Amino acid sequence: MITLTIDNKEIEVEEGTTVLQAAEKLGIKIPTLCHHRSLEPYGACRVCVVELTGPRGSTIQASCVYPAQEGLVVQTNTERVQKTRRIMLELLLARCPDVPRIQEMAREYGVEETRFPKKDDNCILCGLCSRVCEERMGVGAVAFVNRGVDRKIAVPYDKHSPICITCGACKVVCPTDAVDLSEVTLHKPRPIMSEYDMGMAKRSSIYIPFPQAIPKVAVIDRNTCMHYLKDACKSCENFCEAGAIDYEQEDEIEEVDVGAVVLSPGFEQFNPDLRKELGYSRYPNVLSSLQFERLLSASGPYLGEILRPSDEEHPKRVAWIQCVGSREVDRNYCSSVCCMYATKEAIIAKEHQPDLDCTIFFIDIRAFGKGFDAYYERAKELGVRYIRCYPSSIKEVPATKDLKITYQNDDGDITTEEFNMVILSTGLCPPSRVHELAEKFGIKLNEHGFADTQGYTPVETSEDGVYVCGPFAGPKDIPETVMEASAGAARAMALLKDERGTLITHKEYPPEKDVAGQEPRIGVFVCHCGRNIGGYADVPSIVEYARTLPSVVYAEDNLYTCSTDTQQQITDLITEHDLNRVVVASCSPRTHEPLFRNTCREAGLNEYLFEMANIRDQCTWVHMNEPEKATLKAKDLVRMAVAKARLLEPLHKGSLKVVNEALVIGGGLAGMTAALNLADQDFKVHLVEKDKELGGNFRHIHSLLNGDNPQEKLAGTIEKVDSHPNIDLYLESEVCKVEGSVGNFKSTIRQNGTETQVPHGIVIIATGAGEYEPTEYLYGKDPRVITQRILEERMAENNPELDNLKSVVMIQCVGSREEQRPYCSRICCQQAIKNSIALKKRRPEVEVYVLYRDVRAYGFLEEHYRTAREVGVRFIRYDENQKPEVSVKDGGLSVSTVDPILSVPLNIDCDMVVLAAAIVPNDDVDEVAKLFKLPLNQDKFFLEAHMKLRPVDFATDGVFMCGLAHCPKSVSESIAQAEAAAARAATILSKDEIEIDATISEVVDANCDGCAYCIDPCPYNALTLFEYMYKGSIKKTVDRDGALCKGCGVCQATCPKKGIFVRGFKLEQIGAMVDAALEGD
Repeated sequence: MITLTIDNKEIEVEEGTTVLQAAEKLGIKIPTLCHHRSLEPYGACRVCVVELTGPRGSTIQASCVYPAQEGLVVQTNTERVQKTRRIMLELLLARCPDVPRIQEMAREYGVEETRFPKKDDNCILCGLCSRVCEERMGVGAVAFVNRGVDRKIAVPYDKHSPICITCGACKVVCPTDAVDLSEVTLHKPRPIMSEYDMGMAKRSSIYIPFPQAIPKVAVIDRNTCMHYLKDACKSCENFCEAGAIDYEQEDEIEEVDVGAVVLSPGFEQFNPDLRKELGYSRYPNVLSSLQFERLLSASGPYLGEILRPSDEEHPKRVAWIQCVGSREVDRNYCSSVCCMYATKEAIIAKEHQPDLDCTIFFIDIRAFGKGFDAYYERAKELGVRYIRCYPSSIKEVPATKDLKITYQNDDGDITTEEFNMVILSTGLCPPSRVHELAEKFGIKLNEHGFADTQGYTPVETSEDGVYVCGPFAGPKDIPETVMEASAGAARAMALLKDERGTLITHKEYPPEKDVAGQEPRIGVFVCHCGRNIGGYADVPSIVEYARTLPSVVYAEDNLYTCSTDTQQQITDLITEHDLNRVVVASCSPRTHEPLFRNTCREAGLNEYLFEMANIRDQCTWVHMNEPEKATLKAKDLVRMAVAKARLLEPLHKGSLKVVNEALVIGGGLAGMTAALNLADQDFKVHLVEKDKELGGNFRHIHSLLNGDNPQEKLAGTIEKVDSHPNIDLYLESEVCKVEGSVGNFKSTIRQNGTETQVPHGIVIIATGAGEYEPTEYLYGKDPRVITQRILEERMAENNPELDNLKSVVMIQCVGSREEQRPYCSRICCQQAIKNSIALKKRRPEVEVYVLYRDVRAYGFLEEHYRTAREVGVRFIRYDENQKPEVSVKDGGLSVSTVDPILSVPLNIDCDMVVLAAAIVPNDDVDEVAKLFKLPLNQDKFFLEAHMKLRPVDFATDGVFMCGLAHCPKSVSESIAQAEAAAARAATILSKDEIEIDATISEVVDANCDGCAYCIDPCPYNALTLFEYMYKGSIKKTVDRDGALCKGCGVCQATCPKKGIFVRGFKLEQIGAMVDAALEGD
């Protein structure tokens, strides 16, 4: 090893290391133009000169070729060095006056103009192109020719090289962009397009597939990598400081013994090239919806700017065309998500560019999900234009690359409009290798290539123990996908209940060191995070600064502090230096704090004697172009972290015993399904139903579109509930009181005047919903005006009155999608389709009219919608501002509406009017919400913790929801959500105890005077006020529920007397950080 000093910093390097390489290890930046880490040093540009001091005085040398020597003293930024660099840059500027990189580098050294005669060249003769071609690619297609002033890079005889492999390496390494590949080879290079950016941006052969990849590691594309194609290059091996490149690595086949399988291979986007008339691939400004998603993204090809691919100009008018690849003869299903993602894209596009004109061409707007219809209405308010028409083709205007769409407008006229961009809302298709997957697992696929599932078992396949979830079971959006994922887990857990916990191994940690009374001995570890931190901040100087801080006894930098070897190194250093506090300055504590805490535990140190400084997210990422500011801010953050670390105290997590029993409120289909799944997992369940019999709304359903008999399912489910040994059933009962929190609830059930208290660890709310009782369309005034539910019951009863019907009119959206209830009831369209088909089958001559606003037959319901039309059901659209009117005419019923196509009044005489009444929340929903302190949305349905990621969880831990209490949904969707709720509940019930984080609030009784200022602001309802006797007088104080508290600190901020604080965030600790921050001013 050789020891030398660079800019007054001593460093030890291996023999053969150049001065430039040694400086790089210290984080010292030396400018270069001809140097490349994977090539032999050349020393042509001389920009990298440094001043060397030795026994014979000082000299100026090129650092890229000068070898490190024992005792060498190097200065990288003296006046002599700067003067030499200015002269070299002036010469380069004279040779290449129009090269941006030369101009920029010259300006950095104060060189604006050159005193030498200018040439018109762009090659600095660095030789990088010829060297990479020969040294790395083993080809030698380009090389230096001639001598003196005529010296240049060229191909032999100035003709296209026959040996060039068109790899493009010469162009990549050229610092001045002087290489023109068309002069080197006859072959046209093809860039590798990024799959993540949907072919709109380039990627390299070694790349990270997408930012959220798990694990987030690079992969090598063997189909394009020159090493695998030509046994050449291997440059990435030289650049990888972690030494992670392994060219010999091969795929490994691992065998895993499992008892169940959940298949979730996702979906593929419909290939819009199959719709030639829409111009995709032919017209650059016709994009798929996924491509536009990438355009909108801040990490996309244009960094979030909306630019046209053809000219990278801002579009003024953008159109979306719906149902591309859906609702077609050979794809007779709705992709379920396209309407909403097009609406989302239009809204976000207008947020990016408020004056953007957005137009969506559609057939039906299927905004059937929770909150979707309100979102659709918001889009219209923002100016998004919706045109009900499916354009047949797109034509490009050659001169401008704009796009012409011809369509029929609402008045029936043929109109042509020009748009700057057109987005194709492409449908969801099953994965391309789905048949191979199905064959491996022995499962059936439906006619469209999706997994074949049944209505009552939405996540089960034809093979026992094999479950599915997500779009593989049929097109669906994120909330339904997440629900089905949990439902699949629930089915697997019930199957494997006897094996639960048998594979768990508990990690053993060394005894915890007692640091009480010890002076703080802090170790600081600063991470380079590759180039995320080290590329912008001077990490070595941060380490040196940390060593000067009080109580810091050890500090070092690491390339990746989170790597396994560094974790072991920190563990050893804690012991070696007797550290009793640890500070890591790296990336985000959101992702890495648990890892570093665990490292402290591995060394026998209390995990809460750890503090983390995030010097990446709001530091180096913010100051990428300001290295000095990044370094100064990082030092401030480290100083603040050390200041707090000195005051850290050992903390210990608490634990609560879990009552392995469940309370399910609501005995409808969802409630019974959740109860049965938990009971099948061997958990005790208390099922509470307020009515005298089970079934809820499911009792009123007598047929399904797939032909199943719901009443048979209901009877079978009730029998299972009644006979299950793990279910205690309470009919005609209600929960009147609830105490406790997650893992330890106590609820009082009132039944026939008797109250029973039951302990339970979780709660599932499945209280259902009701049917809106219409006040319009003569309902309640004329017995011939009924609801779809009543019609279904009459058909089930085989009511003879139905045999006399000649004409029936069904009116949709009665009580839904209006100001009082601005949501879609989701099941009404399928209910109308189901009952209309049943009527036609019963009496083919009966005329059935369905008056609708949008037919929301999403997913595979589209097939039944088509069937209804084929059997003669007539669907007539009405406008929300011109609703149908029902009247009595000559003793019969008459429905009048306006035909939207002909714009003429339409009168239909009929024998019966059937109303699709809305689904509405139960009258007692407020009482249930108040009892469990649960939130409701504006429509009075229960509000989930996160619409997409936690669709069955409440914000209150241990409380879950399913069924119509959450929002309107179908039978199969209710079953999937019920099983999802059971799976989420089982994550708690399967434990003997739950861990409580140590960083939660703590009440200081001596300071608390019971003012209760902290109670109402607490977002988790973790605080209660109570009274107690103290020295003969009544005293008030606050009690904290550790299971509910999340340590947010709102209580600490509101308390005027220091009567409550959050452990690990005492005022003294926060104050020390503030003082340390101010020291830097």
